[in-house]
Amino acid sequence: MFIGFDYGTANCSVAKMVEGEPTLLKLEGDSTYIPSTLAAPTRESVAEYLFKHRDIKPFDALGEQVLRRAIALNREEDIQLEASDLAFGNAALDLYLEEPSETYYVKSPKSFLGASGLRDVQISFFEDLVCAMMDNIKRNAESDAQEIIQDTVIGRPVNFHGRDSEAANQQAEAILLKAAKRAGFKNIEFQFEPVAAGLEYEATLTENKTVLVVDIGGGTTDCSLIEMGPNWRGQPDRTQSLLAHSGQRVGGNDLDIALAFKQLMTPFGLGSKTIANIAMPHIQFWNPIAINSVDAQTDFYSRSNLTSLMQLKKEAQEPEKLARLLEVFHETLGYRIVRHAEEAKIALSDHSQYRVMMELLSERLEVDIRFEDMINAIESPKQKMAELVKEAVMQGGATPDAIFMTGGSARSPILRGAVQETLPHIPVVSGNYFGSVTAGLARWADVCFK
Repeated sequence: MFIGFDYGTANCSVAKMVEGEPTLLKLEGDSTYIPSTLAAPTRESVAEYLFKHRDIKPFDALGEQVLRRAIALNREEDIQLEASDLAFGNAALDLYLEEPSETYYVKSPKSFLGASGLRDVQISFFEDLVCAMMDNIKRNAESDAQEIIQDTVIGRPVNFHGRDSEAANQQAEAILLKAAKRAGFKNIEFQFEPVAAGLEYEATLTENKTVLVVDIGGGTTDCSLIEMGPNWRGQPDRTQSLLAHSGQRVGGNDLDIALAFKQLMTPFGLGSKTIANIAMPHIQFWNPIAINSVDAQTDFYSRSNLTSLMQLKKEAQEPEKLARLLEVFHETLGYRIVRHAEEAKIALSDHSQYRVMMELLSERLEVDIRFEDMINAIESPKQKMAELVKEAVMQGGATPDAIFMTGGSARSPILRGAVQETLPHIPVVSGNYFGSVTAGLARWADVCFK
């Protein structure tokens, strides 16, 4: 059996073909979507879990080295790892929210796969992370389908980490490929996510059109200008129909992070000053919420930074605010703050104001955010997305007949408006915001593995 596999930044989903139509499979309870999250007792638990409870062995000497080190560290901490100690999806988030300081929690590991400067050991660790998530998804999909899944087409963004970064793309795709093989897939192909979404839209067309597919996901925005329609449908080689691609690592997560920084970090000291009337360094308020940056998270949660934070508290005009930032450090609250921002972003699509309530150990913080505040906060990432739309049309040298918007973040009326402003007078259509990529990947798998 084959599937289309959308290993997304925010959510994952898979689909099989049933009588010529894609059908999503259940991955978490009755849901066909599972958040791209993982929780474990420690960072080292992932490698041991794969080996001990899933009989998934490393592929190479480096992986074996990482595994041996993980087992040794867990023994030092007296951690007797059980299969149930690793959680995925909503269960992982619940575990983190219940005990943030006692839980190793990862959201959207896909955002890190193309990061520059990763050491071999870090790449091996990300391979374990992705493998554990893929293995969980594959098992749940097989349980729903009552079939063994062997082959898959996995979606990938145009660029994992910035523009024209071929090294980053090769690194990220290699991690996904090795992880998928270790998870038990036999034959693996890749397809650009916007192209896959376009294939799903193409299935509805009765005439040929030039379509700009705009896929705004949690971690990336990707645009593809594609000729599609009855004349192209089902063709194994679509090279001539793909006119242009553009993509960058900017997505829904970046909107949440920008909103969190501009609106939620003031109670933690952003904008305050030292006794010497020097502004507090912005980096200390950006790094904890930059949850899609390996470097930012490593820097903020390092032991050396704890010393810096304690010194800033001593020097602060408002030490109570820096005390809260220290709580963010000790309780690993960065993800929670960004989640509050995401909830505010969603609410402000329908309301003019939203009150965020953040529970700390000894107090509740309340912050009111207005719609205009959100618009101002997300202006920079919004403009980056609009530039990608312009870039794809310019590269392709053709005006699209329609714009097909997909991806979870494409639901935002603000982003839809930004695309319409960029290309006025061109109709904007949409399908299943979350499922179009998955369905298109299943259709392409039908071409690849039939």
